[in-house]
Amino acid sequence: MTWTQNFTPIGGSLFWSSVVALIPILYFFWALAIKRMKGYVAGVTTLLVALVVAIFVYGMPAGTAIMSASQGAVYGVLPIGWIIITSVFLYKLTVKTGQFDIVRNSVLSITEDRRLQALLVAFSFGAFLEGAAGFGAPVAISAALLVGLGFNPLYAAGICLLANTAPVAFGAIGIPITAMEGPTGVPAMEISKMVGRQLPFISVFIPFYLVMIMSGFKKTIEVMPAILVSGISFAVTQYLSSNFLGPELPDILSALVSLFALAVFLKFWKPKTIFRFKSESDAEVAATTEAAPKKYTSGEIFKAWSPFLILTAFICVWGIPQIKSALTGHYEGTNGILKAINSIGHPLTLMPEVPGLNNLILNGNNEPIPAVYKLELLGAAGTAILLSAIVTKFIVKISWKEWVKSFGEVCNELKFPILTIMAVVGFAYVTNSSGMSTTLGMLLAKTGALFPFFSPVLGWLGVFITGSDTSANLLFGNLQKITATSIGMDPLLALAANSSGGVTGKMISPQSIAVACAAVGLAGKESDLFRFTVKHSLFLLLIVCILTYLQSNVLSWMIP
Repeated sequence: MTWTQNFTPIGGSLFWSSVVALIPILYFFWALAIKRMKGYVAGVTTLLVALVVAIFVYGMPAGTAIMSASQGAVYGVLPIGWIIITSVFLYKLTVKTGQFDIVRNSVLSITEDRRLQALLVAFSFGAFLEGAAGFGAPVAISAALLVGLGFNPLYAAGICLLANTAPVAFGAIGIPITAMEGPTGVPAMEISKMVGRQLPFISVFIPFYLVMIMSGFKKTIEVMPAILVSGISFAVTQYLSSNFLGPELPDILSALVSLFALAVFLKFWKPKTIFRFKSESDAEVAATTEAAPKKYTSGEIFKAWSPFLILTAFICVWGIPQIKSALTGHYEGTNGILKAINSIGHPLTLMPEVPGLNNLILNGNNEPIPAVYKLELLGAAGTAILLSAIVTKFIVKISWKEWVKSFGEVCNELKFPILTIMAVVGFAYVTNSSGMSTTLGMLLAKTGALFPFFSPVLGWLGVFITGSDTSANLLFGNLQKITATSIGMDPLLALAANSSGGVTGKMISPQSIAVACAAVGLAGKESDLFRFTVKHSLFLLLIVCILTYLQSNVLSWMIP
């Protein structure tokens, strides 16, 4: 039996239907920000609330709703949970074998200042990982690195989530942009150009904003030269690459230019005072700066960093479109090596239909919606990270017994965070399958002349619900295009606003919060991290809303 989505189940009223559709989202905000529930409790109960609304208000068959939740839960394990487990595992290997002490020392040799360490690791290195992998790996790895350097775990997670705002739209080799071309028919290169005329304004501001949150305005001014080098080098490269090369490379190139420029600059410039957190005791400072010898050979430093260099290499290879299609068993080219990889990847790529769900939901156009469990074992970024951990085993000379034991310890530590991710992704799938998210999108589309201002809110809402800028662009891209055309707004600007607004929702997405807490050992403290990031998310969203409105009405010359 098929079921047709009804976007206005409350007496045909879009407004009252939207009020009801907001209930699961408002409940989640209440559960974390006010009630301060543990992440997995908030996630599971939010999923239950969404199921109740989907079944009893939207009329979704109970079996269909439950199977939709199961589809999301499986996606929460693979690829998302798999990335978190392997990322934390690789980091733990470097800690257990003492290599991270050398990594810490090498960063300290560049700067002992916490503000500048955050720019190097959270902003630049995190952006590089976002460009190569996405899906939580940037926050997981860079947050773990900051904790290893001596950052407070909550601050490390919050700073990395905030820093991750700049690169999200071009993450994972530009997938959020390229994915939008299909449902909208607008060339990815044109969308890339427009996003590249919005995000650089955010990217140049993020380093300043990040440091100000850490240290206050006066302490921020002290390192303004370094902030300008970091932000401007990133933003200029982001603009040039997005407008002249395409959506695939802006993050990787911007991150490398920013990282190299700041590292070189710090060889010639030092802040007047070294900033550390007030919570750091003298003993902690001594442990951070003096526990390891002051000098290591270049060979020792290279060996200590090699797990992360190998990780970077594997993730970059996994991100190449032709390689990715071969690893997932979808390669259709003639290259002999890739065809051989494709034959290995095929049995490791399983896409069984979701029983009781596949093609049984009809969307607003009366078209059936396919539903499969997407199990790409070989093509998952987490598998690339696991291979990095295998290579690392031989570099750091740890026994197989200790290697396996460490992996088991990580899996045990992350059981509740993984449960949280499964629940919140299940919630996202139920919200989409039932039509609740489309109801909210349709309401925002009714804002008429103010739609250019509210257009980024659709992207923000989409990323909050789904945890992915790609998913938000697929969810609301066509709605943005149709609404913009109907009110005389350039549809290209609306599509870019969806992606640019979406990046500001990443830091409060339930799955992003769960990933960050898992990486720094704060399982159960998701509410604290959510309270830390939510105000910054709303502030940055407001900036994107104002910018989009101005570009639509005053600065229209910026639209390609």
